[in-house]
Amino acid sequence: MAITKDDVVRARINSQLKQNAEAVLSEIGMSMGEAIRLFLTQVSLRHEFPVELKIPNKTTLKAMSDKPADDIYQNVDDLFDEVTRDI
Repeated sequence: MAITKDDVVRARINSQLKQNAEAVLSEIGMSMGEAIRLFLTQVSLRHEFPVELKIPNKTTLKAMSDKPADDIYQNVDDLFDEVTRDI
């Protein structure tokens, strides 16, 4: 049974936002329309907003802006030892 697409959703957005989003979606092989349909499908299925919305705290913002470490680990245990050292 085919689902017909018989309605239109319109929204006015900033052109730079649209271009940036289209570039990201293109990299994953998805169109803007497909992304919107996916989003609305998830809203319908979950009966809630499908993405957790948060404002990052200071620690998270600092981590997001820090340069990634160039560390190389001999094995996964060494990596986890360093990551959990301060916990």
